[in-house]
Amino acid sequence: MFEQQPPQLRQKVKRLASEAIAASTPSAWFETLYAEAEGDTQNVPWARLTPYPAVGDWLETHNPSGEGKTALVIGCGLGDDAEALSQRGFQVTAFDISPTAIAWCQQRFPESSVRYQVADLLNLDPAWHRAFDFVLEVRNIQALPLNIRTAVVAAIVPLLAPGGTLLIVTRFRDTEDEPDGPPWALSEVELSQFQQQGLRERDRYIFFEGETNPVKHLRLEYQNLSS
Repeated sequence: MFEQQPPQLRQKVKRLASEAIAASTPSAWFETLYAEAEGDTQNVPWARLTPYPAVGDWLETHNPSGEGKTALVIGCGLGDDAEALSQRGFQVTAFDISPTAIAWCQQRFPESSVRYQVADLLNLDPAWHRAFDFVLEVRNIQALPLNIRTAVVAAIVPLLAPGGTLLIVTRFRDTEDEPDGPPWALSEVELSQFQQQGLRERDRYIFFEGETNPVKHLRLEYQNLSS
């Protein structure tokens, strides 16, 4: 995980993100990182090759049945969370802005029923509007700068079908001061935008990651109250 990566890899992420922001393409650095990894997961700081623990725990605890339901994984990376949802019976669509990441998913899971595709969170297919019963977002928002947070929230909420569930995992900061990043932990005010757009916070789980300097994280479950 990012908290335990070698300093040179963390520095590379910060450099790539800063360059992308300066070029007004704040998410472009993901493709650069995946492409330069050249198939080595050690060069992808968030690659675990297993479902994210907080997601796996939620699936075990809630034991959702995905039969007849649709799910979307935002910024799917190397596909492990998407595959975990597929195994629960969901009809899963998983996207990433990085073509290299999507090709990597398809290589790892050649027989998968997951629909892996390249897409930009801020320019999604209109057919996805209110199309998903379950939407998963794991530590992607925190990788994007604060000045586009409102646009990101506005892109995510309309993906949920009426009554649908949104599960988010993110770093959390206890202050509204702008943090140093990336990643840029989310604040309470930023998270409140999900409720302002019609979602209800149904559950909040706090956990910490990192051995030397543990970082506070939240796993948040929201429900779409619209009909």
